[in-house]
Parts: sequence; C-alpha cells; structure tokens
Amino acid sequence: MVIHYKCPNCGGDMAYDTESGKLYCDSCGREDNIENFPEENIQAYFSEEDGKEYHCKNCGAVIMTDKDTTATTCSFCGAGVVLGDRLSGKMAPAKVIPFKISKEEAMKAFKSWARNGLLTPKGFMTADRIKNITGIYVPFWLYDLNSRVRVNATCTKVRTYTRGDYIYTETRYYDVYRDINLDYVKLPVDASEKMNDELMDKLEPYNYRELKEFKTPYLAGYIAEKYNYDEKELLPRAKSKIEQYIHSYIDSTITGYSTVRYNSKNIDTRKVNAYYTLLPVWMVYYDYDRKEHTFAMNGQTGKVVGTPPISYGKVAAWFSGIAGGVFVFLKIIALAMGGGLW
Repeated sequence: MVIHYKCPNCGGDMAYDTESGKLYCDSCGREDNIENFPEENIQAYFSEEDGKEYHCKNCGAVIMTDKDTTATTCSFCGAGVVLGDRLSGKMAPAKVIPFKISKEEAMKAFKSWARNGLLTPKGFMTADRIKNITGIYVPFWLYDLNSRVRVNATCTKVRTYTRGDYIYTETRYYDVYRDINLDYVKLPVDASEKMNDELMDKLEPYNYRELKEFKTPYLAGYIAEKYNYDEKELLPRAKSKIEQYIHSYIDSTITGYSTVRYNSKNIDTRKVNAYYTLLPVWMVYYDYDRKEHTFAMNGQTGKVVGTPPISYGKVAAWFSGIAGGVFVFLKIIALAMGGGLW
C-alpha cells in the first residue's frame, strides 16, 4: 500500500515540515495540522507485488524498495510516499520524534562541524564534497528497565600512628551490604541491521519530552526503516549498555574505606516496558580522497558523529609544537635555577 498526502488546495504532494511541524505543500504553500488532515486527501493504493515493488500513482513509475523500507520518495517525480502495509500490526511504531532540523539546516550544521576539525585535512574542512544527505527515521526500541542489586563486600580502614619509637598500623575490617533498586527510563537501542550500532549510540541523547504518538504523516518526505530485531532479541544489548553504570553506582555507595573487596554482586535486570519508536537521523555521505565517508546527525539536536580523515601533516606539526613547548619550558626552568641543560 502506497500512501500519498494530497494538498486540498492544488492537489500537489505534501511533506512533513520540520519548522512548522505540519504537512506542507511545496506547490502552493498550504500548511495542514497532522491531527486533523482531511481523510479524503489521503490517497492509499494497494499493490499486488511481493512487498518490494510499488507504483507511484502520481507518475506511474515503479518504486523499488527493499523489504525493510517503510517510507521513501519517488525517484522520478519526488513525491513522498509511505508504505502503509509495512506499518501495521506488530510493525506499527508506538512513538516517533519528528525531524526538527531541515535538510538545509543539516547541511549548514555539518559544514560548521567539518570546519572545526583541528587535525582534519584542509580539503575536508571546506565541506564542499557532500555526495548525499538523507533523512531517515531509524527504528529503535526504548526500554524501561529495573535493576535489583544486592552486594556483599569486605572493606578495610587502615590507620598508621606513632607511639614512642614504634610505628603502628591498625587495620579494621567491615562487612558491607547494599540492597539497591535502580530504574532506567527510555533507554534506546537501534533495531536496524543496516545502521552502525556505534554511530547510533553516539547520537544520544534525544529529548524524549518531544515524543509523539506515531502518525504516518510524520514520515512523508523522508525515508523510514522497519525494525529487524524485536524487543526480546535486543534486550541483552540494552542490559549491556547499563552494566558499566550499575557497577559505577555500586562503587559510589561504598566510599571512605582504604580497600574494598567484593565477595558477591547479584544484579537482576528486568524489562518493565519496551516501545517501538522511530528516531530522526540525517545520514551524510561525503567524498574525500577517492573514498566515501559516512557521518550521522541527530535530526532533533544537530549532534554530528563519525570519524573524519586525519591529516598526518597536522598531527606531526601538533606533536612538534608540544615538543617545542616542553623544550622551551625546561630551558626556562634551567635558567631560573642558575644553570643550563644544553
């Protein structure tokens, strides 16, 4: 099923506008609220294909997608379409954070980010080799988790003092117990096999106060993916993301001792809730030195992540500068002390 949102004024295709938060017609400039968009202007067309091929009802062109795409654009007429049959039943998202940064703003933000690279090549810093920038709604599971932690440790306090000609060391031993209850709300884990997990993790945090109930018009004009992994499959990864925090929190509750030896740590983490959510990501593909470099931008906050190329000449100059600074500092110290090192 292909869904078009038609302008009630001129019949043109409407797309989600990041600035107004409404559906916008590029032809006549009309804006409509998503919540009360007239149903008679939502055109849905069913396909008899195998779920990978659809037909644009604007121009008749074939829309080829892979099995995971839920929203795309017609490459011939540019119409934004939503593949509604892939957003129903278990595949229907519960929540969405709409794009807040437009394509133009994303381009500007990326160029600004590239110019700030202290060790990147000069040619990269001009940011004039952007091959493509694509707005994608990436599927995530947002987990609410609870961890019940029971800890048993042996701790010591060591005191050294002097009496007469003798130095004494006193060691006191303590049995320490902790019973901790931790809650985590809206922990994100990306559910697309296409996306780099490390990149997606670094895009955090999102402002979850801007979560909306999912409606298909938010996807109009963007690409969207459906999840490849369900909440049960990703639960171990969600637990692993908070593991380091749990241990750090335990350590923070046992302070003031000379030594701490843990006899046992029983950590029981369970899922309270999981929400299938679409989060906005701008993917930036950049050509430099005959290679394509991929970067990701948080479509809500503008945060950019990725690994830019390194200028080895700048790195060498940077280390030379440090070495030169140390040399001058040591020379000044030596002269101040009335001598010389060289």
